[in-house]
Formats: sequence, structure tokens, C-alpha cells
Amino acid sequence: MDRSFYNPVVVVFLSVCLSFCLFPGTTSAKLRKNYYHKTCPNVENIVRAAVTKKFQQTFVTAPATIRLFFHDCFVQGCDASVMIASSGSNKAEKDHPDNLSLAGDGFDTVIKAKEAVDAVPRCKNKVSCADILAMATRDAIALSGGPYYEVELGRLDGLSSRAANVKGKLPQPFFNLNQLNSLFAANGLTQNNMIALSAAHTVGFSHCSKFANRIHNFSRLNAVDPALDRGYAAQLRQMCPKNVDTRVAIDMDLKTPRKFDNVYFKNLQKGKGLFSSDQVLFNDPRSKPTVNGWANDSYAFKRAFIAAITKLGRVGVKTGNKGNIRTNCAAFN
Repeated sequence: MDRSFYNPVVVVFLSVCLSFCLFPGTTSAKLRKNYYHKTCPNVENIVRAAVTKKFQQTFVTAPATIRLFFHDCFVQGCDASVMIASSGSNKAEKDHPDNLSLAGDGFDTVIKAKEAVDAVPRCKNKVSCADILAMATRDAIALSGGPYYEVELGRLDGLSSRAANVKGKLPQPFFNLNQLNSLFAANGLTQNNMIALSAAHTVGFSHCSKFANRIHNFSRLNAVDPALDRGYAAQLRQMCPKNVDTRVAIDMDLKTPRKFDNVYFKNLQKGKGLFSSDQVLFNDPRSKPTVNGWANDSYAFKRAFIAAITKLGRVGVKTGNKGNIRTNCAAFN
């Protein structure tokens, strides 16, 4: 195992956090950590090298890849259907309005990793794009200072990708706790899983339009959302003035934007959650204790995050005749 880019201390959590007994269910038995040990034994090192190269070119690789994985898994399961390009009469998932802000660097990371894997003769067309995306996400997290964890493998690539299937499947920046819990529960994820996964925003970025209402026209009585820290709100208004270019994006964590850490929760304690759906995690008394706990205990947060993203990776896994291994991640075979 390459130890060049992760904190070895975090690895001690693996034996506990990634045990199958944590997540009983029909899909977990279909995935295993050594899935490719006979067909492509060096696949994780190959993917890691490709992701590292891309990460060294641009940090956006990390948040873009993490977000791509999340958006993929929440629509039809973790099957790389979000990678498919629209063609002919089929408008694919990636062209739904909720996915138009997915950064190209995430797609490119998976494509580059797939090319690297297929360049090895014994691995060619043996590893799914869905598994490559799962591994690339882990590597992106580790490269940005987050925990390194073992990835369960064995997913096949989905056979369909329709923009119409995206509607109502992804969390919105204005969601309250009930809406967040309902959406995550539909994917077998708990409130704690949801809070842990939300912390991926610690390395995220957002276009100004996604939170403009909080800083310019929140309500008739308050132009600025009262839940926002005043200094933070002023900072946001400066970076995202009214009628700003729609392409402008800012870091979601202004304190440590390039480090995957628990500062996300510390920001929430100070009223510095960028989205309403972030800040509600602290403001709602049902989730506030978890936010406070992880703000004070980085290792507890990382353990919870490993458990949550492993569980996320089991959502809607395709096996048997429900999927295949694409030769091109952006097109069906």
C-alpha cells in the first residue's frame, strides 16, 4: 500500500469501520475488497497513480471527483451512469440541471484512470468505470488530507442513464433536516451518515447562484439570512455581488479549503455554513450534538465518514445481467 499521501494513524480505523457486519444488506455481499486480485491485481495502484497525477495538475480534482461519486450513487445507484454522454434522443443524467455544475475535472479523472487501467493488457476491459470512480474518490479524499480506507469492489456499470431519473434524487442547498433525512433514508443512509457525508463540503466549491438568496434577498424583512455570521455574510456579498457572472464559484470552507478536515463542523458552530442545508445541521437540535461532537473530535468524524461513504458505495450496485463493464466510461457498449 502506497503510504505517500495519507495519515497512517487513520488506517487503524479500517478493521473496525469497514467490517461487513456494520452494514448488513443484500448488496454488501456482492462487493469485496479483493475483487480484482486475479483479473487485475494492481488496479488500486494504477488508479491511485492516475488520480495523483491529475490531483497534482489541479486541486479541483478532489472535490469534483467526490461530488461525482455522490451524484452517481444517489441516482440509480453507484453504476457510473452519471458518466454517460447524451446521444441521439437520449438526454443523459449529466445533462440534468442538477448535474450541470459537476466539474469536468471529476469526469476527466475517471477517464484518465480508466485509460491507465486498460493500458495494462491483463486488465483491459476487466475493471468497471463504477469501481474506478469509487477508488478515485477514496484517493481524492486521501490526497486532500482525509482518511484512507479500503474500497469494496465488484460493481458493474449501469445500462441506462436518463436525465428524467435525476429529478428529486439529489439534496438541494435549501433543504431542511427532514428533507435531508428523507432523501438519505431512501438510500438506506442514517442521519449520522448524512451529516458525515455533508462534511465533504470541506473541500467543495459552489457557484454563487446556489446561495445568492441567503446574502441578497432572503426575505422581506431580512436581505441576509440571520443564521449567517455577519462577517461571513459580508465576505460572501463581496465575493458574490448581485448579478455576478454565473460561472463564478467560491470555496465552501474559506478557512481550510484544500484540506479534508472537521473544520466544516467548526464553521457551522460559528454560523459559517454556506448552504442552508449545511447550517441547519447545527441549528436543528436533533443534529446539533453530532456536529458539536465531530467538531471536537477529528478521529471520531473520520471513523464516521469512512463508515458512511462505504455504505454509500453499496447503494444500488449492479451485478449479473443488470450491468456490464464499459469499454468507454462515457458511452454504452
